[in-house]
Amino acid sequence: MFEAEYLHEILMISYCFLDQVKPSTQILSKSPHLGFSLIRSTHSDAKLEDPFTLAQKDLTTLYDDIKKELFISRTELKSLCDYYFDGRGKAIRPIIVVLMARALNIHSERSGDLLPGQKAIAMITEMIHTASLVHDDVIDGSDARRGKRSLNEVWGEKKAILAGDFILSAASMALARIGDITVVKVLSQVIEDLVRGEFMQLGSKENENERFKHYLEKTFKKTASLIANSCKAVSILVSSDPEVHEIAYQYGKNVGIAFQLVDDVLDFTSGAQQLGKPSAADLKLGLATGPVLFACQQVRAWT
Repeated sequence: MFEAEYLHEILMISYCFLDQVKPSTQILSKSPHLGFSLIRSTHSDAKLEDPFTLAQKDLTTLYDDIKKELFISRTELKSLCDYYFDGRGKAIRPIIVVLMARALNIHSERSGDLLPGQKAIAMITEMIHTASLVHDDVIDGSDARRGKRSLNEVWGEKKAILAGDFILSAASMALARIGDITVVKVLSQVIEDLVRGEFMQLGSKENENERFKHYLEKTFKKTASLIANSCKAVSILVSSDPEVHEIAYQYGKNVGIAFQLVDDVLDFTSGAQQLGKPSAADLKLGLATGPVLFACQQVRAWT
C-alpha cells in the first residue's frame, strides 16, 4: 500500500469515528452533532464521502494562492520558494483543516462554505509545513523530497535556509491579515513547537518509559501541533465556545500523531521511490522512532 493510500485510510477512519460519536460522549456534551456527519448532510446521496473529494473544491487554488503570497521580483529566491509548491504535495494538512472548518460552519448554522479567514488558515498551514520541510532537509542532510531533489541539494544549504525563512515570513504576514489576535497566538505556538521538537530530536532518553514519552512529545511538537492548532484556529473564527475549540484541537492532535506513526512505519516498509524521499532516513540518522521502540520492547519480552 502506497503512502497516499495510508493517508486516505487515516482520514477515512477519523471521518468515520467523528460520524459515529454519540451525543452522550462527555467531550461532545455541549456539541452533540459536531462531526463530519455535518459535512455529509450536504452530500446525502453518499453514505460516506471521500475526504479528498469533499475538500477538493476549497483547495483548487491552494498552490496558486501560496505563490501569490510569495510573489517577489528576485528570480532566484522566487524559484526556491516556489520549488515545493508545484502541486505534487499531498496537501493533507489543508484537507484536514478544510473538513474541520466546514463541519464547524454547518454546526454553527452557517453554510458549509469556508470563511475567508478559514481558507487563509488552510493555506498558512501548508506554508508552515513546507517551510519546516525545507529546514528539516538541511538539518538531516536529506537529498530528496516529494519525488525530486531536495531544495538544499539543488541550491545549497544557505539558500535553502533563507527560502524556508522567507516562506515562514510570508505565512506570518498572511496570518496577521486575518485580524484575529487569538488565531495569531494559536498558530504562532506551532513555530515554537517545531523548534522545540527539533531540539528534542537531538536528545535521547535512557529509560524505556521516558523514551516513549520523549518520542510522543517530539512527535506532537514536530507534526501534530500544526494540525491541532490549525483545527483550533478555524474553530475560533466560527465559535466562541472553548469546548468546541478543545474538541477541534484534540481531533487534530490525535490525527497528527497517528499520521506520524504511519509515516514512521512507512520509513521501514516502503522504498524511496514510493516515499518520495530517502527510506530508513531516521534509522540512518540514529533516531529511534515508534517501530524501533516497539521492536526493542518486543525483543526484550522474548529474552
